[in-house]
Amino acid sequence: MFKRLVNAALVFGMAAIAPPAFAQSHCAPRDIIVSKLQEKYSEQLTSGGLTQGDPAKSVVEIWTSKETGSFTVLVSTATGISCIVAAGTEFFEAEPVKKVDGIPS
Repeated sequence: MFKRLVNAALVFGMAAIAPPAFAQSHCAPRDIIVSKLQEKYSEQLTSGGLTQGDPAKSVVEIWTSKETGSFTVLVSTATGISCIVAAGTEFFEAEPVKKVDGIPS
């Protein structure tokens, strides 16, 4: 659960600060982007969520590949258009920090 919260915070933070020019220049119909991510980078959808905004909500998705280590963050609208807001390599999954019971210091 903690991992999902961290992923969501990371995605929504990145989506909120993505420069509009970058997002607009990397947009296409969702099915075209998804097929390219699957075929060229072996990425699969690993997490996502709905944004809150006007006029409509968007879907933020994180696509990752354990084979290649690549990742892509997509924002998709209800119109079927998706925009790549971030992409990179060396993707990793963080493990939550475990609380150890003991003597308080």
